[in-house]
Amino acid sequence: MADKKAHLDGKRILAVDDEADILETIEDILDMADVDGARDYAGASEKIRNGSYDLAILDIMGVNGLVLLEEAVAKGIPTVMLTAHAVNPDTLMSSIRKGAIAYLPKETLAELDQLLEDLLAAKAAGKPPWKLLFDRLGTYFDERFGPDWKSKDRLFWSDFSRSWEVGRGIQERLKHDKRLADKGI
Repeated sequence: MADKKAHLDGKRILAVDDEADILETIEDILDMADVDGARDYAGASEKIRNGSYDLAILDIMGVNGLVLLEEAVAKGIPTVMLTAHAVNPDTLMSSIRKGAIAYLPKETLAELDQLLEDLLAAKAAGKPPWKLLFDRLGTYFDERFGPDWKSKDRLFWSDFSRSWEVGRGIQERLKHDKRLADKGI
């Protein structure tokens, strides 16, 4: 079982939600990691500025999560958005644009450890976490938003799909470039 959670084991994770029970649940589910919690924007922002985290999990509503996302990304912290009240195509696209590695509905909280493990494994392997997320939760988003929800913003989704494929291709080429092999890139 320890091998199954290798990407979460011992990680320092910031979890931000205005609901104490959600923070407690996240701490319980991610017991293999060191979870630091915050219940408001000010506390979370201070922790992002002054702390060191391997991952941030941010609620959107009640804590100004999209602003916190910008702050976390600016510090190089991989960030996952976890929301119940802001589950809609607009906040999903905002999360992507601002640099989140995933956008999870709170309905998936019970499987948070496995989703995060898989997302972090994909990221570590140079695979696009968003592709994994849409492969895993695409049906959920289609049911929640309607089957043609991406058609309203077709250009965005076309560019998004193209950029994750280009990014993956560049990563693969760089991985095999002998000039970069000893550079830690």
